[in-house]
Amino acid sequence: MVPEPAASRPAPAGRAGGTAAAEVVAPLHLAVRWLGRVGYDEAWALQRGLHAASSRNHLLLLEHPHVITMGPRAPAAHVLMDPAAAGAELCRTDRGGDVTYHGPGQVVGYPIVTLGGPRAGGLGAAAAYVESLEDLLIEVLADLGLDGAGRLERHRGVWLDPGGARPRKIAAIGVRVRRGRTLHGFALNVDPDLNWFGRIVPCGIREHPVTSLAAEGVAATMPEVVDAVAARATGRWGATGWDRADVAASGRAPVPQPAGLAAGATTGAAPETGTPRAARPARVTFLAASGAQRTVADGGVQPQPVPARLGGGNPVPGSSAPVERKPPWMRVVARTGPEFLRIKNVMRDLDLVTVCEEAGCPNIYECWEQGTATFMLGGERCTRACGFCLIDTRRPEPLDLEEPERVAAAVDRMGLEHAVVTAVARDDVADGGAAHFAACIRAIRRRRPSVTVEVLIPDCKGDPAALSVIFDERPDVLNHNIETVARLQRLVRPSAGYARSLAVLARAKDRGLVTKSSIMVGLGETAEEVVEALGDLAGVGCDIVTIGQYLRPSSAHLPVERWWSPPEFEDLARIGEELGIGHVESSPLTRSSYHAAGAARAVATAADGA
Repeated sequence: MVPEPAASRPAPAGRAGGTAAAEVVAPLHLAVRWLGRVGYDEAWALQRGLHAASSRNHLLLLEHPHVITMGPRAPAAHVLMDPAAAGAELCRTDRGGDVTYHGPGQVVGYPIVTLGGPRAGGLGAAAAYVESLEDLLIEVLADLGLDGAGRLERHRGVWLDPGGARPRKIAAIGVRVRRGRTLHGFALNVDPDLNWFGRIVPCGIREHPVTSLAAEGVAATMPEVVDAVAARATGRWGATGWDRADVAASGRAPVPQPAGLAAGATTGAAPETGTPRAARPARVTFLAASGAQRTVADGGVQPQPVPARLGGGNPVPGSSAPVERKPPWMRVVARTGPEFLRIKNVMRDLDLVTVCEEAGCPNIYECWEQGTATFMLGGERCTRACGFCLIDTRRPEPLDLEEPERVAAAVDRMGLEHAVVTAVARDDVADGGAAHFAACIRAIRRRRPSVTVEVLIPDCKGDPAALSVIFDERPDVLNHNIETVARLQRLVRPSAGYARSLAVLARAKDRGLVTKSSIMVGLGETAEEVVEALGDLAGVGCDIVTIGQYLRPSSAHLPVERWWSPPEFEDLARIGEELGIGHVESSPLTRSSYHAAGAARAVATAADGA
């Protein structure tokens, strides 16, 4: 917790960062992410994951739904109403400070950065860091046309008219420093409902009001404020390299970053977070393992129609004209030998569903001939309509409570040593199907105690209690797929969320589980965006990542925008491992469960060796 200062601290006079400001934070690569609207608990899980596992600096920018947060010493009397009755959460937190409000119309920033400079290990570093956040926000306000912001004696945060007759607070700051890395951050009021601040004693200050950009007559949009914050942050903390990725409302086209991409050293101009603007073709240089360079050219940005499955209307942005003809490396020869037929008969005898069949996996012949299959729980119907998935989206049947035992029987009959179990999304069930997963893990281990169990789970709506039901069974591998890059999340899987998926993986890692995720390419992403996603997965400690080419299952689904070549997949695997991911399985035909047993063994062997 940061102590309150005893004297006033003058505001900087138009400073743009400078050496002293930069020295407060260690010179590491900075990853800036605009995440849209994210629940407080999910953002907190993601912060903890990045704090524990990442060797980079991060700045998470987002909005929260209505939430009242309280520092550890905040008196309950400073909450003047029943938050639940008013439509808000109430969260106790470990940051410094008293009571505050977060909600729509407010840019919340969470820098997870390593402190640097000569005072990096002490309270002086924390105080200097808080002052640097105040400086950054004062500069942002000036950039947006609001001059005269500064500091107020005895109170942290950023104030207007701090030396005048009517000081008012426009930005709150509350941080925690743990092991030299920061958590929590700041909240800048753009245009929130200021009535919420009348329902609490904001930061324990009764005598001064709270204001916003809009209340001060500054008509800045949320995207403009996010861009201003990102620009100042990268100017201060991004001297050794930075990147930025935005979760976009419609998957708008990205603004290309400079060529010469290398793991850990990306730099670029901040893309806009709001109205799309035209993007020129991006060029990304990969360095092959042999050291030879080759350049990948991404196409233009002609929008394509959204399939009727996703409601139509909005374009598929950031893509060239869709390409339907498969290149030679994507062509699969059907091989239905004896083992394939045996696996098929086992599934039919036990009335089981496999994702291999339901999702139209191209590896079904290879995997089934090798005696492996991925079981799918929850029936054949999914409650979500993702733009890439073939699974039926009609109303699902009730859960079959005997299904876990039948899956266990199949694992036993097939003689598996590594079983992979996934499920359709069951948002119609209170726990998202978590108890069904747990029952299946227990049933498999009763029948075949030596088997290692990998589960590929949905997000269970981010519910910590539901996720814990699965985590408590200690699966040998906990897989949750992020599927695509940040920009395309809402287009590709509109019922999911980038921050939520990262938070699921962070929670699992915090419980000591081996974690895994998957990315599809060919949906209109750029190479830079894939590397940024790999950096985010590495940031939350993901142990295994699979990367494969998207295949369009039908004309009602999102089109294939580009075929990635085998050498490009090799480059992505190398970059992912350089970023710190333990094992990356990357090839055109790779899917989540492809070579799953080998990946799990590789990570386990590496852990034993360490």
